Amino acid sequence: AWTPELLAKLKHANADKGKTLAANCTSCHGDKGQGSQEDNRDGDVIPAIPALAGQLATYTFKQLRDYANDDKDNATMTGIAKNLTEQDAADLALWFSTLPAPSPSGQGSDKAYNLVTEGDGKRIIPPCSVCHGSDGQGEKIDIPALKGQQAGYLVDALTAYKTGARHNDIYARMRLIAEQLTDEEIKALAQYYQALR
Repeated sequence: AWTPELLAKLKHANADKGKTLAANCTSCHGDKGQGSQEDNRDGDVIPAIPALAGQLATYTFKQLRDYANDDKDNATMTGIAKNLTEQDAADLALWFSTLPAPSPSGQGSDKAYNLVTEGDGKRIIPPCSVCHGSDGQGEKIDIPALKGQQAGYLVDALTAYKTGARHNDIYARMRLIAEQLTDEEIKALAQYYQALR
């Protein structure tokens, strides 16, 4: 729960300590928190790693705590998050929020643009911009910034919501929306947000 005390902890977190802790994150999330696309090295698929740079501190903090509390599952991140104190998670989240978001790449499609700006009333899909902002900047506490995010990661995240494999969204908001999206729309949205300038 977002109590005033928890919000104050995030507001007064120590970005310098977060920077020190983030040195342990660079092998996966990059030296500037930029994440990486899916890679296929030596026949092994390395999944897309999310960009953390420029992400809302509240969102990153929630994800770290969800891993620590087993509300979100990832073999690597769960183990890491369980070794972070609540203050460590706040410090890391604040540090990553101070970094510039990744540079956009690729090109968005008209189909994705329509979903972002208009949604689809027939399928009860609200416009993505209602929650994630007109520029993909995220909103307030628990709605992530998507602008510049790795497309491969967004495909994985939306697919996990669609199948119910991911279930740490408050009030099942993203699960209800993602269930209505086709795989083609998920890919188009992911490419749109990665390319958003």
